[in-house]
Amino acid sequence: MATRKPDPPDAAADSLADWVADVVAEKINAQAVKIEAKAAKISAKAARNERVAAKAAFKAEVLKRAAEQVHAFELWTRPGPGTRRPRFTRDEIAATAIRIADAEGFAAVSMRRLAAELDAGTMTLYHYVRTKDELLTLLTDAVMGEVVVPDDQEFPAHWRDAITLISERTRAALQRHPWILDITDDPPIGPNSVRHFDQSLQAVSSLDLELSAKFDIVLAVDEYVFGYCLHDRNNLQPESPAQDRDVMRYVEHLVTTGDYPQIAALVDEFGLEPAWEKIGAHHRDPGRFGRNLARLLDGIEAGLPEK
Repeated sequence: MATRKPDPPDAAADSLADWVADVVAEKINAQAVKIEAKAAKISAKAARNERVAAKAAFKAEVLKRAAEQVHAFELWTRPGPGTRRPRFTRDEIAATAIRIADAEGFAAVSMRRLAAELDAGTMTLYHYVRTKDELLTLLTDAVMGEVVVPDDQEFPAHWRDAITLISERTRAALQRHPWILDITDDPPIGPNSVRHFDQSLQAVSSLDLELSAKFDIVLAVDEYVFGYCLHDRNNLQPESPAQDRDVMRYVEHLVTTGDYPQIAALVDEFGLEPAWEKIGAHHRDPGRFGRNLARLLDGIEAGLPEK
């Protein structure tokens, strides 16, 4: 857009120099506006390019991760190292990794540490387990092997008995190996994971329900068991007496505000410390898992079609 030049000065107005300065200033301002507009366009284009690049990088990472997981399936299909008698078996490697994780947590498990425990070179292990995804798959499937009902144990015919057995075995395995709950990656499934799912479907196979409803039951029970074990792992660690007293004093202060009438009623009835002990004892009651699982199954059973 063309700028209007200021009118030339008359004899009583500004000097010619002032007029020239005004003209130059107008031109400079107009040029600055154009430059700012061009810079804004460049900045917007750069931001769009940055977003496009970020999306492309994210998609590339997803595809890379998917490729790694697909490649990890080879763990179960490829033959072992081509020697007459392999030095290790996958079961031995998995058992050693689990032993490390049980003692020190999953973060302590690495190929180097695993090799040291097995008295082998790190490169030797890569003949058996090639990637992190394969190691995760091996570990999780070994734990799932403890969940699967073994072939020499009779599988219950009634759906509630079968679901209860699977749930109790799952809880026991997760409590033996609580670090499994720290694995945020979703490693490829192995044969024991598939077997667990197959047995879960076998447990509800006698129910006269659509497949989606059977899936609902299996997943609802799995979510209860995993949620229970996660709560157990995260919230029921023993506290020191000093920590316990600090928490009780804090709760006692909250009760005095009058905003917690149900807890205040417990304190009035039992006293703060006995009430606190009752709450803690209930959380740690090993029978709580079975009671609430039965309530969940009662609800499921109440919704089944009448025969």
